[in-house]
Amino acid sequence: MAARLSADRVTEDTPGAPVASADVKTRDLAYIALFAAITAVLGLVPAVSIGPVPITAQTLGVMLAGAVLGARRGFLSQLLFLVLVAIGLPVLPGGGGGLAVFAGATAGYLFSWPVAAFVVGLLTERFWARYTLAWGVVANVVGGIVVVYAIGVPVLKAVAGLPWSDAVWFGAAVFIPGDLVKAVLAAVIAVQVRRSYPVIDRPRRAVAAR
Repeated sequence: MAARLSADRVTEDTPGAPVASADVKTRDLAYIALFAAITAVLGLVPAVSIGPVPITAQTLGVMLAGAVLGARRGFLSQLLFLVLVAIGLPVLPGGGGGLAVFAGATAGYLFSWPVAAFVVGLLTERFWARYTLAWGVVANVVGGIVVVYAIGVPVLKAVAGLPWSDAVWFGAAVFIPGDLVKAVLAAVIAVQVRRSYPVIDRPRRAVAAR
């Protein structure tokens, strides 16, 4: 029994020690579920309606998912969130949910979230060894803002029948100041997580140990 406890302790605490694949999978699932829940909780923050697309806090969850979890797990966390939306759970601002939202004017933004988290995570992983606040902001802007707008605005224009000028203004321009604040906040949190509990590093150590 003592030997087993010692082996478990080495697996968990020793840098570079092998980690059982089942343990890694369980941890990954926990992270994915956690960040899907974080995105849902951010939906409790009241939305500000200034046009066809409301201002919400949930894109902060998208940026955090990629910046903290990396590309694959960030993508899966937001995909899980969309599954929760699809089955009707009230996880969108104002208690929204259900399949109908995926046919509305804001559907493009929802569909963009897993892609955005993946891009943020990919850029974060690419420069993880020298990840800084500045690089975190760049990754969040590219993935969490540019990607979201690139998918969301054309869908808004098509579904709502807006001219490009209105679609760009109401679907992107008015969100830029708030989204930039989210990008900085997500980067600050990611830097702190990297220093204290580097979630992205652990699976890589496990693979290298094999």
